Amino acid sequence: MAKAFKRNRRGISGYLEPGERQLLRRLFEDVIAMLEPDEPANEDPLAAMVGVDGQARVPEDSALLRLLPHAVGNDDDEALEFRRLTERSLRESKIGALRGAALLIEKREAAFSDEQAHVVAKALNDVRLVLADRLGIESDEDAERLHGIDDWSKADDVDTYLALVYNFVTWLQETLMQAMLEGLDDVS
Repeated sequence: MAKAFKRNRRGISGYLEPGERQLLRRLFEDVIAMLEPDEPANEDPLAAMVGVDGQARVPEDSALLRLLPHAVGNDDDEALEFRRLTERSLRESKIGALRGAALLIEKREAAFSDEQAHVVAKALNDVRLVLADRLGIESDEDAERLHGIDDWSKADDVDTYLALVYNFVTWLQETLMQAMLEGLDDVS
């Protein structure tokens, strides 16, 4: 069973069972697959260098839209232009964090520097966004309704299983964030 992330002299450490690490790796891989563009990037070298994607469009998948939200409200043309200018680099950043987190959790006793912990926190957050979308979580009340689901032996349908995974990832992210916050106390 996983142990909460804690701050110690070496940084931040936690413990994950092999099955828990495998689950997280699969979740990271699934989100990476969502974020990888369907079409190859623009072949224009200048556009590629600055991260402009002339083919960017609003995602049809609501979970992907949570990962890559509109940055400009009430103006579809401006929102699309902003997406065209920023989405490629945002996708690459998220994919990089997810791949980095997958490598960082390889050891049973995971030990992170503050910078590495930030990468893992970003990846866990993206996984939670996707799971929340798939579970229809749109409010604190929706999330609270799921927090009572904690018995893996009763996972007899997809929604219950997803709720259990969501709760596990939420707990991991919470303990990681608490450990990161403890480090801020040390700095001040």
